[in-house]
This record gives sequence, structure tokens and C-alpha cells, in this order.
Amino acid sequence: MQPIRLRALDAAVDLLGSSGLRALTHARVDERAGLPRGSTSNYFRTRRALLTGVVDRIVERELDEYGPRLAPGSAAEFVDGLCILFGQTSGVNRTLTAARLALFMEAGHEPAIRDAVVRGRAAMESALLPALAGLGARDPRTSAAAVMACFEGLLLHCIARHDETDPRPVFSLVVSAALE
Repeated sequence: MQPIRLRALDAAVDLLGSSGLRALTHARVDERAGLPRGSTSNYFRTRRALLTGVVDRIVERELDEYGPRLAPGSAAEFVDGLCILFGQTSGVNRTLTAARLALFMEAGHEPAIRDAVVRGRAAMESALLPALAGLGARDPRTSAAAVMACFEGLLLHCIARHDETDPRPVFSLVVSAALE
């Protein structure tokens, strides 16, 4: 069975992604996780601590799930991988993605959450560096930033506007530019 802290965080991700930022309270997280009342606040004393913990948990879950898939042998495989990840983040993991996007907006107002988001973004970009370097990108760090910005922008439109546009042409363009 999962430790109480992780059960609380996963319940918070689910609650945030399905019901929005206003729905996220310690008591609702306890209820969603099936924990005794007060359990979440034992681990996360403040709302800020809970939100920061949620950011870190989302990054952990995404790196665990997606990180191993970022070892392409060609630019076409890299684009294929991005499309698969996009399908997963906008499909089966849509709630997790909606939670992440809600936290992005909150980060604009809350420095502690912003710091956690910045750490998470750096970790995600770092996961892309070996793939881009292996594919011959002149500047893997800038290329990773471009791929991440593109991915996040398309994802925002997909989640917020229910935009079902095929991301492949955009990913192909960005990856091609990164490898020129």
C-alpha cells in the first residue's frame, strides 16, 4: 500500500485536476484519499506546503512515467515519442495535466509555488537534454526549452479549449529547427 503522504498528494492531484484550485482543501484531500481527518495537514501544515508538494509529486510522476521513453534513435522517433506523450498527457493523464496547468497559473501569484514549478521545469528539460544532444542539437539546452514551451503551449490549448489539433506538424517543425 502507498504511504499516507503519497496517497494524500495523489488525491490532491486528482482533486485539483478534476475540480480546480478552489476545491483543494486539506479536508477534501483526506476524504478523497480515504484518510482520517487531519492526515493531510500532518504532512502539509499550510495550503502553500500542500500546493508545493503537489507540484513536486506531479513532476515525480511524470518523470517516472515519461522519462524512460525519451531515448530516440532519430528525429522521427523523437517526434513520435512527443506525440505519444502528448496523447497520454491530454488523454489518460488529463486530470494530472489539468492540475499542473492550474498550478502554473497559481505560480504567477505565489513565489513558493513558482519556485517548485521552476524546479520541475528544469527537471523536465534536463530529461530531454540527452536525447537532443544524441540527435545532434547544436544547443541542447535551448532546444529542450523550445520543445518544452511548444509542448506546454499545445497542451494548454488542448486542455483549456478542447482543441484536438494534431500536434505532429508543430513538433516536427520545432524538432527540425532544433537539429539544424
